[in-house]
Amino acid sequence: MGGLLLLEDGRRFEGEAFGARGLRVGEVVFNTAMTGFQEVLTDPSYHEQIVVMTYPHIGNTGVNTDDPESRKVWVSGFVAREFSRRHSSHRAEEGLDHYLRAAGVPALQGIDTRALVRHIREAGAMKGVVCTDGSTVEQMQAAMDAWPGMVGRALAAEVTSEDVSIAHDPSDARLRVTVVDGGAKRNIVRLLKEANCRVRVAPITATAETWAADDTDLVLFSNGPGDPAALPDVIGQIRGLVGEKPLAGICLGHQLLALALGAETFKLRFGHRGANHPVRDLETGRVEITSQNHGFCVEPESLATTGASVTHTNLNDKTVAGFHHADKRVMGIQFHPEASPGPRDASHLIVDRFLRFAESG
Repeated sequence: MGGLLLLEDGRRFEGEAFGARGLRVGEVVFNTAMTGFQEVLTDPSYHEQIVVMTYPHIGNTGVNTDDPESRKVWVSGFVAREFSRRHSSHRAEEGLDHYLRAAGVPALQGIDTRALVRHIREAGAMKGVVCTDGSTVEQMQAAMDAWPGMVGRALAAEVTSEDVSIAHDPSDARLRVTVVDGGAKRNIVRLLKEANCRVRVAPITATAETWAADDTDLVLFSNGPGDPAALPDVIGQIRGLVGEKPLAGICLGHQLLALALGAETFKLRFGHRGANHPVRDLETGRVEITSQNHGFCVEPESLATTGASVTHTNLNDKTVAGFHHADKRVMGIQFHPEASPGPRDASHLIVDRFLRFAESG
């Protein structure tokens, strides 16, 4: 069966339907990773986005119950040059087609993804609708017109956990860490467990008192979807903790901490999404290849006015990839040290930077 991807500017890409039959709207973005498609599908940061994979062949390793980074598939649509209907990995438990069908996610293959990605790079990420159920172009356009877009969207509140939970509670815990869940990936908790931390997970919609309760040594704000500036209540709660507890953030968490300090954020033209982004650690001079997934960044001049110093720089476009405010005990990084399946150049940061930062007072 045929399918269609319609973009906000009228550009159309026809292809073959894959996955579920349906019509879904979202922001059309691209990811340059060669592996890890199941982690991409289950990353809450992709909530309400149609993800285009630049690698031409996706799905040959199948899917399993070990690799999801959250409780469900979050993408609105999935696009590749070619999806594999057969899988060969010894770890696979089912194929990608069945997985997408069960999740209700329409997908599209057989289109020129190079042309699509070049168009997004030139025109910027934009609204789109993927259709695999035979709906008319007029119906697709109406659905896209009704979708509000990403700017001003507090999507983190839609993907957060409902209640506070204890993920790990060793008797000889190194530190007591609260992960504030704005769309947290499971590997954040895994790495904290491996570091022998007591790990609480709390909703991003909770209060500062809840986040800091239980003698918490470090409050770690997770990754997540949407516009950070659309979370004024969360930013206000964070301001109440600044200077009271060591605070750290990853991706969305990094942006929220910067906003709480008084900095500003802006929307990138087409975002940073993939597993091959070079970042320079300005404290060590080391360049690390990192996993990234975000559409917003911290504005550097406004960050400078807060007294924070930049610790990491994205070498592709010189955007802020990390900061530290020593006096207020706040630290954030824009990329993913918990990257799963990889790369793992920056995985040491959770232990070597975040935990030691909390231990230093």
